[in-house]
Amino acid sequence: MSQTEQRIGMLGGTFDPVHLGHLRSAVELHEALSLDRLHMIPAQQPPLRGRPQVSAKQRLALLEAGIGATPGLIADDRELRRDGPSYSVDTLAELREEVGEQARLVMAIGFDAFLRLAQWHQPERLFEFAHLVVIARPGYEDPLPASLMELVAHRRVDSVDALMQRPCGGYLPLELPSLMAISATYIRERLEAGKSVRYLLPEAVELAITQDGLYRQRE
Repeated sequence: MSQTEQRIGMLGGTFDPVHLGHLRSAVELHEALSLDRLHMIPAQQPPLRGRPQVSAKQRLALLEAGIGATPGLIADDRELRRDGPSYSVDTLAELREEVGEQARLVMAIGFDAFLRLAQWHQPERLFEFAHLVVIARPGYEDPLPASLMELVAHRRVDSVDALMQRPCGGYLPLELPSLMAISATYIRERLEAGKSVRYLLPEAVELAITQDGLYRQRE
């Protein structure tokens, strides 16, 4: 494979905090797509929610701790360095400029986020820069809305090999072997209540959260 046909992935998320479900999905995505590297990109502004809350910088530090020395995974802070709203289309345009026209660039999202894709900022332009891989998630069996079908139906392929024939523009639903139904909301609730989160998070992430007193109930 030439340098121009590298396979690069993007997996965005709030990662609030990063947990074993995120990281196992990232590893399996890296393997399933034979990626050269997968950029895990924390979103600048998480959805509005009540306390507790941690800063974007702290979420990035937890992501870096969680990834550790895992081959092929990168904690990428580009959306945290950008002013204003972080739109995926802008992030993909930036990545495309870095990797060149012929690299195979893939954005991976979960099925729940996929159902809202038609409401994203300039969703049709995502395909100008990258392929879309949708990760099946436990408990999400909703039929696709008509607006979403219109956006992706003609782009669908049925294998990784077919997807990688071109640099961008395809859509592939992908089931990963270990569908770990771990919820960051559940983890935050347990941390706030002072309960154990052992085996939900990498040890390094749990240690960092404990040391810095993150996600605790504020007085």
